[in-house]
Amino acid sequence: MKAIWRGYIDASLILKITIALILGIIVGLLYGKDAAVLAPFGDLLIRLLKFLIVPLVLFTLIVGVNQTKMANLGRMGGKVFLYYLATSALAITVGISVASIFDPGTGMTLDTNEEFKVPENPGVTSVLLNIVPENIISAFSNLNLLGIIFTAITFGVAISALRSSKEHAELGESVYKVVDGLNEATLNIMKVIIQYVPIGIFAIVAKIVGNQGVDTLLELGNMIAVLYIALIVQVVFYIIFMILSKIDLRGFFTHARTPMITAFVTQSSSGTLPLTLDAAKNLKLSKSLYGFSLPLGATINMDGAAIRIAVSAAFAANIIGDPLSFTDMLQVVLIGTLASVGTAGVPGAGIIMIATVFAQLGLPMEAVGLLTAIDVLVGMGCTALNVTGDLVGTSVINKTESETSNEQPTGS
Repeated sequence: MKAIWRGYIDASLILKITIALILGIIVGLLYGKDAAVLAPFGDLLIRLLKFLIVPLVLFTLIVGVNQTKMANLGRMGGKVFLYYLATSALAITVGISVASIFDPGTGMTLDTNEEFKVPENPGVTSVLLNIVPENIISAFSNLNLLGIIFTAITFGVAISALRSSKEHAELGESVYKVVDGLNEATLNIMKVIIQYVPIGIFAIVAKIVGNQGVDTLLELGNMIAVLYIALIVQVVFYIIFMILSKIDLRGFFTHARTPMITAFVTQSSSGTLPLTLDAAKNLKLSKSLYGFSLPLGATINMDGAAIRIAVSAAFAANIIGDPLSFTDMLQVVLIGTLASVGTAGVPGAGIIMIATVFAQLGLPMEAVGLLTAIDVLVGMGCTALNVTGDLVGTSVINKTESETSNEQPTGS
């Protein structure tokens, strides 16, 4: 038994995840809805990952702030915001373009008797206010990533100021060493949790395949296929960005594939954040950069969700026989980009964005109800792209920073 456990520990993580995916699909197809008995093992994985989010983001960002100059931090922040905004607009444009070519939903009919209650959109103002939490405890307990980032940067700057002062330099250094030690302890916990990832993935895949089966896939296969084609096109753009930035593609995907696969299975950008941060660490990116950009990206950078908005809008328009005009497409790009900012990186959040865009364009809300039937299947690919976009952006920005600052280490 000990030899089997040692073999499991020593095996490649990607090999274990691949086997888990295959076994999960087989078990789901064989046992159908009965595979849901494995759900607690999948839930445990998500709980373990979420358990680490607060300490990872908090300690990583505080340490990162103290390892760079304030001017560099401000410059990096500007680049991150511009990148996320630009790629969100690009993603929606890609989605609209691909959907215009394949026309998903053409020939389908809509059940107008079906009622669907649209979830409430928190709005941009609420999202901006949430950056400053009412209290630190609520930000941590509610996993308000924007609030946690604000808290970490605030305390990071305060500790940096203490270390630079003449009166409190020794105190500031002591506090920094404690935070740095807690950061290393959190990373050690992360190493243990990573060993459970394949088991959790197996359970989640078995449950999803067992619940969804092939019927849903066949009924709305055209919509799903178009969306995944658009996701692939967006990945091609990512690869172009990395080639232009002279980033080693093989090295990038070697480390990025674990959070990508985990995001695909769990459908949670924020839940996958510990693995995404671990991948950035293995890519040897700047801690002060990825400690800020990845938690922020898990909250506001939703390229996969943006593509989903575009394809869903075209899908609904085609169902009612009124394809999107050029003006409608421009509205989708504008509204969709704004709607994707601040959407929580958790399963089902994409429905809120879709409903928001549909309301603005006058598209039937019954179509939103129809799209919920494939929420899991499309959400998997979209979440994987969200996480990929965060890592690509961080790697590209890290490359530009390595050429404009003296900070070490540089990008891979």
